Formats: sequence, structure tokens, C-alpha cells
Amino acid sequence: MKHPNRTLRAIATALILGLSAGQALSHGDVTPQAVDTTGLKELGADWRAANPYRKDSTATRIGSSAYNQNCARCHGLGAISGGIAPDLRFLPPADEGDEIFLQRIRKGAVRDGKVYMPPFEGTLSQEAMWAIRSWLETIHEE
Repeated sequence: MKHPNRTLRAIATALILGLSAGQALSHGDVTPQAVDTTGLKELGADWRAANPYRKDSTATRIGSSAYNQNCARCHGLGAISGGIAPDLRFLPPADEGDEIFLQRIRKGAVRDGKVYMPPFEGTLSQEAMWAIRSWLETIHEE
């Protein structure tokens, strides 16, 4: 059980900062951040089934930054989960992992009416999503 004074301090701090207590005690703002994909080949409107940027150093660099801006707050720094969301280092490699990754990042995840992951389609471009996947493949673990 949390110590009552700690909880009261957290609520007081939230009120001072103009936040609701729920925001102060949650894992943070999950508003998607824009990703600059300058330097990547544009992919157009049709979604690719497999990562077109696999092993592309520009995509990996962009993906690392995009991951830190949009994914790390839930999936952990370096994709090492702290328990809030899955550890993305263990996504299957290559096309199998691409399918899983793309479905989840585009559509998000809702269970029992609760949003576990927001949908990023319409916020992040296909290029940004595949860049994140490119970076994740560089840290893959079995």
C-alpha cells in the first residue's frame, strides 16, 4: 500500500502543476509526436507488407529518434519494457515481425474498452512507422 503522505504529495504536486491527479500518477502524456522523415524514400499511399527500409542506416537513425519520442514512455528506453507494455526487442525478425508490428502501430490496441496503445495511423506516416521498425530490428533479441 502506498504511504498516504506520498499519495497526497503527488496529488498536491499535480494540482500545483495544473494537472489532474490521474495524469500525475500515470505513465505520462502519450500524444504522438511528429517525425521528420527527411532522407527516406517516400512510400506513397499503399501500405507495404514488409519493411522497405530494412538495414537502411538513415531509417535506423530516424527510427531511433522516433521511437524515443513516441514509444519509449510505454515500451521503455532501448525497447526494454518496464512492465507497462511489451518488450519490443523480442518482436520476431523480418517479415513475420513486420506484420505484427504494422498491425499494432497502425490500429493500436483496445481491450475491454480500455486503450492499451493508441493508434498511430493518421498521425505517423508509413515512412516513420517503418523507420521505427528498422531501428527495432537493430536491437532484436531472441
